[in-house]
Amino acid sequence: MTRAALRAVFFGLLLWPAIVAARPARNIIILYADDWRYDTLGIAGNPVVRTPNIDRLATEGVRFRRSYVTTAICGVSRASFFTGQWMARHGNPAFEAFRTPWEETWPGMLRANGYYIGHIGKWHNGKFPAERFDFARSYAGTHYLKQPDGTMIHVTRKNELDALEFLRTRPGDRPFALTVAFFATHAEDQNPRQYLYQPESESLYRDVTIPVPATAGDEFFRRLPPFVATEKNEGRNRWHWRFDTPEKYQQYMKAYYRLATEVDTTVGRILAELRAHGLDDETLVIFTTDNGYFHGEHGLADKWYPYEESIRVPLIVHDPRQFRGGKGSAQVRDEMVLNVDLAPTILAYAGLRPPAGMQGRDLAPLYLGGRRNNWRREYFYEHATYRSTDFIPASESLVRADVKYLFWPDFNYEELFDLRRDPGETRNLVKDPAWRGRLDEMRRRFAQLKSQAK
Repeated sequence: MTRAALRAVFFGLLLWPAIVAARPARNIIILYADDWRYDTLGIAGNPVVRTPNIDRLATEGVRFRRSYVTTAICGVSRASFFTGQWMARHGNPAFEAFRTPWEETWPGMLRANGYYIGHIGKWHNGKFPAERFDFARSYAGTHYLKQPDGTMIHVTRKNELDALEFLRTRPGDRPFALTVAFFATHAEDQNPRQYLYQPESESLYRDVTIPVPATAGDEFFRRLPPFVATEKNEGRNRWHWRFDTPEKYQQYMKAYYRLATEVDTTVGRILAELRAHGLDDETLVIFTTDNGYFHGEHGLADKWYPYEESIRVPLIVHDPRQFRGGKGSAQVRDEMVLNVDLAPTILAYAGLRPPAGMQGRDLAPLYLGGRRNNWRREYFYEHATYRSTDFIPASESLVRADVKYLFWPDFNYEELFDLRRDPGETRNLVKDPAWRGRLDEMRRRFAQLKSQAK
């Protein structure tokens, strides 16, 4: 090495702390809502729901129109979010702690690398590990919570106050990562009102008629597999709670949308606080949800099954790198992206390499102008039997943009849908001779992807 090169290395080492200090802090906020499907946003074309703050975030960032979860149930999906893994690998059956070591999750890795880590709201993966966070506030299950002084507070309002406290009290010399895990728009299942919004939201949607889905009638319920099209099925049971009369449909859907707008209002206040601290150009912001939700389609309520309403979720990414130097523009993208992609995306943004066990992929090259070839065009969906095959039977699927294969392992039952001609998934083509070749090909590919998920 020449004398000049040695001198450059020496002075570079002296200046390294200053260079690191001058780099923008790569902060991260995940706004993680509950039971909220891909089209419950004004910007996604919903003609009723009001979500101006989330819509604005989309117009200033990237909105993925084909975002999916690998398992559509709260606990498993959240485990996949933290681990970047399919259920087949992290092993969460719904309510227990996932088996992936904490040191291989994105919050565990960020904290080990100097990040100030916060979690606010719903956890749903066994006992909440408060000791693994610097700022830990876990609660969910009801829309109103009792505070230490005996007063009641709405869960979304508490989400907001805790998030603002985090931003105002965090150490200024460390990058941070905060998950705001909303309980809304999840129903309070044991409460006859189901969706308990705040009093100030009462006037919202009062004079609106919520459109009923075209596939909500009994005809479409009867087209489901016979072990799903039964009154014992929990999706049907919850449909009776919320949607089995026109009056109930309007009542509960308006209440659900009120919860969604309340989340949107809180999102706006969190983003305003971020701007007030001058952090909006230093912070990756992600809005997404844990699973989709049936609004009466197929005569069902809730989620679990591999139909589009259940497995597709909103995903909005606001990445300051997209606009650094005054370049870049908002985007709408149609690549197939998954909840398991969020963990490696977060780690890559922080400058960390994901562990070998993570199965998702960094999304940033899709919108930052980097390599986009060889992106996935299909994925494997899985959901375990919950309680019993009468209650929620297991389901699996090979999902593509134009066609979908479903397999119900408890019953060895298959479905095949042409999503281009039948987006409502109402006509099973398994016995159609014209689709025999495609069915055989999808069976083979399904088996390959299922094996890879493990």
